[in-house]
Amino acid sequence: MSKRRLGIGFIGGGFITRFHIQSLIAVRDVDVVGVMSRTKASAEKSAALARTIGVGADARAYDTITDMIADPDIDALWVCSPNFTRIEVFEEIANAISTGKGELVGVTCEKPLGRNVIEAKKVLELTQSVGLLDGYLENQVFSPSITRGKEIIWSRGAATTGRPYLARAAEEHSGPHMPWFWEGELQGGGVLNDMMCHSVEEARFMLTEPGKPRESLTPISVSAHTDCLKWQRPEYTKILSDNSGGKTDYSKCPSEDFARSLIEYLDEDGNKLIVETTTSWCFVGEGLRLSMELFGPEYSMFVNTLDPDLKVFFSRKVTGSEGEDLVEKQNAESGGMPVISNEADVYGYTAENRHMVESFLTGKRPQENFNDGLEVTRLLMAAYMSAEEGKTIKLPNPDIDSFIPAVARGEWNPKGK
Repeated sequence: MSKRRLGIGFIGGGFITRFHIQSLIAVRDVDVVGVMSRTKASAEKSAALARTIGVGADARAYDTITDMIADPDIDALWVCSPNFTRIEVFEEIANAISTGKGELVGVTCEKPLGRNVIEAKKVLELTQSVGLLDGYLENQVFSPSITRGKEIIWSRGAATTGRPYLARAAEEHSGPHMPWFWEGELQGGGVLNDMMCHSVEEARFMLTEPGKPRESLTPISVSAHTDCLKWQRPEYTKILSDNSGGKTDYSKCPSEDFARSLIEYLDEDGNKLIVETTTSWCFVGEGLRLSMELFGPEYSMFVNTLDPDLKVFFSRKVTGSEGEDLVEKQNAESGGMPVISNEADVYGYTAENRHMVESFLTGKRPQENFNDGLEVTRLLMAAYMSAEEGKTIKLPNPDIDSFIPAVARGEWNPKGK
């Protein structure tokens, strides 16, 4: 494209959109022009944030996606709306462009690309049908500790003694912000779908040799386990019911709050590689914990976001209201607490959005794109299939492309077995 700056519009005005907007302070040549949300109030709130922090002087709320596409100042869209709106959002984008309502250079999409493979494939097809560049917003593969760690491990360790062969990744916290996340049919599952998507792609990224495509690793099997350890207990089912106005009933229709998987890969030379992932919504600690471990013949690497360079301590005489000013999903306001000084940077949002903006401005498809989002969805569906059938799923498996997990159908209940 010939423009020197990229005007972007956000679809969705909630928590994750505000995270992206905050990260843009450190991204050049981009302006937030608009925000469209299911509720006008949330769109106006996010647009006001963009104006306040100086990343969108004229940012405003729009009534429809088509209105944003019709605005010549908007060149690309960031899709950050709920999972259950994914198909209708991309259908409107494709329709607006194909009928001449406006033009775009590209579109990005938050995880997951779809609630299942059927939806993820549809999102990719709709995007390509109107010739848009596409970027999959998987922030953790852009985290500075991950990208720098990979660079060092591969340039020093792997170059000397051989490639890494084992990656362990975990994401754990006390549960999502919004009630719809807890609804399997709306979200597409539970913690496996919500958070293992990060761990699976981050680990795959770490095991991929620099300069080679992610497809250089071939997945050959997936085994997984899911359960509901905390949130099906009566005292916690009441919390979820109260927070959703009585809609969420985990006593009868829960989603998994714990999941683990083991994925086996082969590299180009037929060497076995292993990825272990663990995710939970029942972690009780200071707040959100992201961890990554990487092992090779004579080396290892460790990342834990709750081991930051800043910590504070408050005695029991220091009191205050609940908040998340120290770390996302903060669970306490006293004692020893880690502080994530800049979450947008540490979690990878800044580098992620810098890459997407630079790619769109130069007319190149981002390195992390919808093909990656589709592959992650396939691996997650294989994990659900393994957990339901109680056996290892050998890959490739054509049944995965039409598989809908029981939890996403509202038919999963570990206490009802």
